[in-house]
Amino acid sequence: SGIRVGTPAITTRGLKEAECRQIAVLIDAAITRADDASELDRIRFQVNGMMRLRPLFAW
Repeated sequence: SGIRVGTPAITTRGLKEAECRQIAVLIDAAITRADDASELDRIRFQVNGMMRLRPLFAW
């Protein structure tokens, strides 16, 4: 089993290799710390910050 992250979902927002690495780190952290609510809140805050800079539709 595994997780698939489609490249269209990433490239549509203009994310590059560095952001893909960060996404992988965040996914790993969310999986390994799934029982830690405060850690999940921190991860959520980071994800929201990343995506706020890269809206899905910028027109």
